[in-house]
Amino acid sequence: MQQGSGFLTPRQRRLAWLGFLLAAVQAPVAAKLVSDDSWLFSLCVALMVATVIIADDAMRRRPADARSSE
Repeated sequence: MQQGSGFLTPRQRRLAWLGFLLAAVQAPVAAKLVSDDSWLFSLCVALMVATVIIADDAMRRRPADARSSE
């Protein structure tokens, strides 16, 4: 069984991971330093990027023949 490829290129996947890590680290730091709730935006961005990474993972794990029949 051959593994399929995701919709992200390897470079885009690395950048997505980098963006996720930066946003995930920035949110708690901003929560400590800023008195308003603007840190929630960083948390939402991190969650959206994580969703894209998870969707790409799911697409990569599907067999290549399962995707071609759709």
